[in-house]
Parts: sequence; C-alpha cells; structure tokens
Amino acid sequence: MQNRITSLFNIDYPIIQAGMIWCSGWELAAAVSNAGGLGIIGSGSMYPHILDEHIQKCKAATDKPFAVNLPMLYPSIEEHIQTIIKHEVPIVFTSAGNPKTYTAMLKSHGIKVVHVVSSLKFALKAQEAGVDAVVAEGFEAGGHNGRDETTTLCLIPIVAKEISIPLIAAGGIATGRAMLAAMTLGADAVQIGSRFVATPESSAHNSFKEVVVKAKEGETMLTLKELTPVRLVKNEFFHKVEAAYNECASPEQLNELLGRGRAKKGMFEGDLVEGELEIGQISGLISEIKPAGDVVKEIMTEFNQAIAEWQQPKYAFQ
Repeated sequence: MQNRITSLFNIDYPIIQAGMIWCSGWELAAAVSNAGGLGIIGSGSMYPHILDEHIQKCKAATDKPFAVNLPMLYPSIEEHIQTIIKHEVPIVFTSAGNPKTYTAMLKSHGIKVVHVVSSLKFALKAQEAGVDAVVAEGFEAGGHNGRDETTTLCLIPIVAKEISIPLIAAGGIATGRAMLAAMTLGADAVQIGSRFVATPESSAHNSFKEVVVKAKEGETMLTLKELTPVRLVKNEFFHKVEAAYNECASPEQLNELLGRGRAKKGMFEGDLVEGELEIGQISGLISEIKPAGDVVKEIMTEFNQAIAEWQQPKYAFQ
C-alpha cells in the first residue's frame, strides 16, 4: 500500500503511533516501526540525556524509520533538537507551538517535519511554515487537545478541502474501520495513541493500562481549558477539578490544584487516585492489552476487510 504518507516516511502502512508523554518510549516506537507503521518517541517527558538514550536504543532495535515528537513548550527544546540532529532522526512531529520556529532549521538537516493541529486555521499556518504534513486531531483524542471541541469527523474534511500537503487524522481512531473512515474523509493516514497505550511495549504503568482496557463509554472528559485543555479519566483528581469549577475557581487556583508532575504520577507511576490519567474517548472500545505489532496487523486486516465489504453489490445504491 503506497500513498503520499507511506512514500513520504518510507513506511509500509499509513499508521502512525502518537508520541505520547510517559507512554511512548523507544520500545513502543521500535515495535510499531518494525510492524510497518511509524513509531514515535514522545520526548515531552524526557530529560535531554534520556531522549539521547531512547533514540540510540530505538536505532538498535529497528532499521525502519521512526520519529520523535517535540512539544515546543518543552524547556530544553534546543538540546532535544541537537540530539535529534546528532542521531540523524529522519522525522520530527512538532506540537504545542508555532511551526515557523524550527521547521526550516530541521528541514535544512534533511529532517521531515509534521505539525499537530486542532483546527483549519492552524493547519494553514503549518502549511505556510513549510511542514511536510499535518496531523489534524479531533477533540475525541486523549491528552492535550483543542479548545474548540471540533470532532474528527468534522475536522478532517474541513482541513482536507483547504490544504495541499498530506493530512494525518487523529482522535477517536483505534480500528481498521475507523482508519478507512478517516481516509474516506480525506486523510492520507491515521495517528493512533490510546490503542498503543494498552500494549506491553508502552512505557505506561500497568495499572494505567488496566484502567484503559476497563474504561467504558463516557468515562473521560476534556477539562482545564483555562490552562491547557486535557482529556482525563474521571478519577478522584478529576472530581477535585470538577469541584473547583463548581466553586468558580480562578485559573490561578486551578493551576495550584494541578501542581506539577500529575501526568507522570498517574500514567507512569500508576497513581490512579491523584494522578492525571490522559486517554481518548476511544478507550471505551479497547478491551485487551496486546503487542503493538499485533495491533498494527489487526488494524490493517480490518481495514482491508472493510474495503472488501464496501465493494460488495449490496452497497451499490442507485
């Protein structure tokens, strides 16, 4: 299967594993890349020397292309960029910032650049900045998200209609049928996060993985828009946030409640009570922990089966 994204990244399948903080280390990235997708190391939770270590281990574990996700709000971003250049990482996904800042410099080193957006406005700005592709992420997605609550079903065709560069759909995608739907709407590929959290290779804590596979529909919600919008499982910490809103808390009070390190506490250390548990709405469809390579294979099998079904005469309406 070849299209604009598989050709751009030199991968077999248009499946990209999201670069999630505390969940996307070298082991997950290598497993997805070895299975034919594009694995991504999530650098937002790593000190510079840790990213250096993860890149080296990923290169030793796969001879396939992989990427690094680079949140532009990260305080040591300049060091991360030098590490990426030093190790000749072929692809960088930037997020949470202005793509004009580093795109030209990264591309001057032969690095392909993709920027993550949540609206048409920012997709156009990313295209103008010279990125090679954009990820358009609907509000169903886990982790940090757009304020406008535009769903993937609406966002993808809106963006696809207006940009000329390759488009990757994200948010609420965990199956081959969802992948086909996104590509039918105009995407060239899909980026999947939540489904890859529930894999043995994910660096998330096992207790968090169990929360993901046990989650039911309606058990996550987007909150903290006054700070940085984030989709969370409704645990005790979430209910404290909810109570703060009911008491008309100010952004300063919300920030004090959030404190520091809650995402690490929840997703990496397994504190299911006081930690931030960031996961997408699609967690309600995830029911088991299975190897990342099997996830890629399962998605592609279902994708091809869905195409075959739609080619049957019973779907040919006149």
